[in-house]
Amino acid sequence: MNEPVEERGGWWSILREAVRGSNRDFTKGSIGLAIFLLSVPMILEMLMESIFAIVDIFFVAHLGADAVAIVGLTESMLAIIYAVAIGLSVGATATVARRTGEKDPDGAAKSAAHALYLGLIVSVLMSLIGTIFAPTFLALLGASEKVITEGTDFTRIMLGGNFVIVFLFLLNAIFRGAGDAAVAMRVLFLANLLNIILAPCFIYGSDIFAFFGINAPQIVLDNWIFPRLGVTGAAVGTTIGRGAGVLFAAWYLIRKSGRITIHKQHWQFDSEILLNLVKIAAPAVLQFTIGTASWSALVRVIAGFGSEAIAGYVIGLRVIVFVLLPAVGLSNAAATLVGQNLGAGKPERAEASVWKAAFINAAVLGAVGLVFLFFSGVIVGFFTVEPQVLAYGTDCLHIVAYGFVFYAFGMVLESSFNGAGDTWTPTYLNLFVFWLFEIPLAYVLAYRFGLGPTGVFWAITAAFSLLAILSGILFKRGKWKEKVV
Repeated sequence: MNEPVEERGGWWSILREAVRGSNRDFTKGSIGLAIFLLSVPMILEMLMESIFAIVDIFFVAHLGADAVAIVGLTESMLAIIYAVAIGLSVGATATVARRTGEKDPDGAAKSAAHALYLGLIVSVLMSLIGTIFAPTFLALLGASEKVITEGTDFTRIMLGGNFVIVFLFLLNAIFRGAGDAAVAMRVLFLANLLNIILAPCFIYGSDIFAFFGINAPQIVLDNWIFPRLGVTGAAVGTTIGRGAGVLFAAWYLIRKSGRITIHKQHWQFDSEILLNLVKIAAPAVLQFTIGTASWSALVRVIAGFGSEAIAGYVIGLRVIVFVLLPAVGLSNAAATLVGQNLGAGKPERAEASVWKAAFINAAVLGAVGLVFLFFSGVIVGFFTVEPQVLAYGTDCLHIVAYGFVFYAFGMVLESSFNGAGDTWTPTYLNLFVFWLFEIPLAYVLAYRFGLGPTGVFWAITAAFSLLAILSGILFKRGKWKEKVV
């Protein structure tokens, strides 16, 4: 490929290239420049993803602790769907990146098409289960009768419409694997814009004007088209927004001529390609299910302390996710570079890319951790004025911030294993760290030592730190370089 944009234009020129989309070969040239060009749109993409959580919780929080608990409990279930979606996307990124590094565009397009086949099968199954058993799942997570009654519709829409989540992750993973991260960024921008507009309209109906302190004319109120759905409106707005993003991404992948385009011949079913994807994606799904289901287990531990504790945890967790998702963008950049450089036969360049990305990530999250240490109360106060909820949320941010530097390394290293197609190593790590260490520790600290929800927050910090240490040891062994995809 030709390499546009000469360095003499300076950093502003490089930044514009990153946002616009770069055609550079990331298996050559400066590693730092490659990380920058890939990570900028990926960070912006993940920032857009994190805004989904922040927007919804901001508007829902004004409905009270029960509404926040509904969102929080449903999010703990959605964590499983996210795990599946991310696991499938790992398979897509690894195979597409490897074929791209091998300079095999047809192979990359075929892998992308079969990743979408796999996503369709899985999302239909999850949709059926989620729609039927939504109230049962809420009850199993410790929701009160009132929360179950008011939250069933919200949960059914979010779980039943999971296909928009699965395909949003899958399609964007395909673009990232091909090195076309700017497209994924635009997709999330569109989805977020619609969610920001629609979610509050569906939540509050015509009361949205009063919410913002606007005295709307009666003619506007009489002709207002959005019903007041309460917390359910957040699910409607989010699903519509994500659905629009999926349609745009699918159109771009099929119609647009970019780094990767799926043509008619690429849709021809090939059992070998699908099986190869399953071999990579299955352990990745298990890996992220293990990791994200641990958050659900932690919700169950915290539920014993009431709705205020759950609400504080949910708000704190949403803020944490807001800052961690952009860091995931940097980790995804490392994963793409690992896949493409291994495909190009350059394992040492792949390793150097990972360490450079890890130190950058640690610097960024370390700075964010300092902000949380000093301003956690102010940040949580933006979402709630209920004293007990504010106290729990503040403790969550303050304590978890201590593990941010460690987690920065762990995120990049785990993503790099996945980018190489070695999805079993981080799966074992997640099983040990989150289920055999974090959850038992959280329960013991919360109930046996009487620390309450604070004990859960300390367990999260300890788990972050242990994950980074173990990931570093295994990464240095270098077996991931031998993985065949």
